[in-house]
Amino acid sequence: MHVRHLTLKDFRSYPSADVALSPGVTTLIGLNGQGKTNLVEAIGYLATLGSHRVATDQPLVRFGASQGIIRAAIVRDGRETMVELEITPGRSNRARLGRAPVARPRDVLGTVRTVLFAPEDLALVKGDPAERRRFLDDLLVQRQPRWAGVRSDYDKILRQRNALLKSAAPVLRSGRGAARPRPGEQPLDEARDSALHTLEVWNEHLSTVGAQLLYARLRLLRDLLPDVGASYDAVSASNARATARYKSSLHEEVAEKIAAGEVPEMDQLRQAMLDSLAAVRPSEIERGVSLVGPHRDDVVLTLGDLPAKGYASHGESWSFALGLKLAAYRLLARDLGDDPVLVLDDVFAELDSGRRERLAELIGDCEQVLITAAVGADVPDRLRRRGHTFVVELGRVLPVSSPSVESSVESSVESSLQAAPAEDDVSND
Repeated sequence: MHVRHLTLKDFRSYPSADVALSPGVTTLIGLNGQGKTNLVEAIGYLATLGSHRVATDQPLVRFGASQGIIRAAIVRDGRETMVELEITPGRSNRARLGRAPVARPRDVLGTVRTVLFAPEDLALVKGDPAERRRFLDDLLVQRQPRWAGVRSDYDKILRQRNALLKSAAPVLRSGRGAARPRPGEQPLDEARDSALHTLEVWNEHLSTVGAQLLYARLRLLRDLLPDVGASYDAVSASNARATARYKSSLHEEVAEKIAAGEVPEMDQLRQAMLDSLAAVRPSEIERGVSLVGPHRDDVVLTLGDLPAKGYASHGESWSFALGLKLAAYRLLARDLGDDPVLVLDDVFAELDSGRRERLAELIGDCEQVLITAAVGADVPDRLRRRGHTFVVELGRVLPVSSPSVESSVESSVESSLQAAPAEDDVSND
């Protein structure tokens, strides 16, 4: 699988852009603020319907435009497919597959698959549980796009249940016969019984869909773990054992089994979730939020006998985050029979020379690798010799025929920027 051509219109800093790509390694060189990351971000958006840099679509559309468009030609098994997304903040996005409209944007998921590693991914190790949950869920969708629907359904149910806990809190917190209702009001006991019945209905929905999502996550983590350890070892050249365990919000007995690596059946997880919700009901009513479910879980990463978060060095944390992404790449390639597109966004500048060379050796035979870098010298020569290099200058993507030409272009770009700083903000790179 590879991207043959990328077209942008009013996406990020680009009024328009057309970039011809090819298998092998493509390196995009450009100083901060020139637009190199915007190109790989667009490809990542086609694969996941999300950005690795921002949580909403508004920043993706060029300032002053009402809509942004991403279009790409994807080649898989010798057959080419055109995929297009129209991003319209405040309205539903639209998508086309093979130039024909599809019912929902998520219907294009699976057309192109990417594994993207960027400096932001250090949060997988050092950040909040939400970062690690999103990593698993995004990988689930890449592996089997149907999980996008399950994930969306769970989020909707969770919002509805939380809304009920907040709106019905005064009634749910009161005791039976606590007060006489005013004329025209529903008796308090009846209102409380009605609210509890509605809560039970949402418990059923949350447990049914939540069990599906949790079951899928546990199976995914089980399949991923061998590659995590191997990828960490290959990148870091360390003797420390890298692994992970799933920390569930279900009641203690089931949570301990899950932490030990067991994957209970879906019906068992559903019942355990119902039991756990019943146990925490007083706390949920008091706080007005759902305290049990996949949205409260975490993945605990460990190096040796210690948790990576808080104990791993900066270099170890980088290696662990990179190991997670390389493991995801290996898993997808093995499961799907096709190499995903590997994207390394401003990564080599963050690695020491040893890790750079080991990473270059690991990815040298991937079908398509897209690399961004501020300075060409950050990218190992063995990678740049294998493919094509572009210099990105103020939104223009210029092909480079040789490293000497590239150095010349980089020098001229740097000189012009020193003389007249670009208007583009670094955050819009």
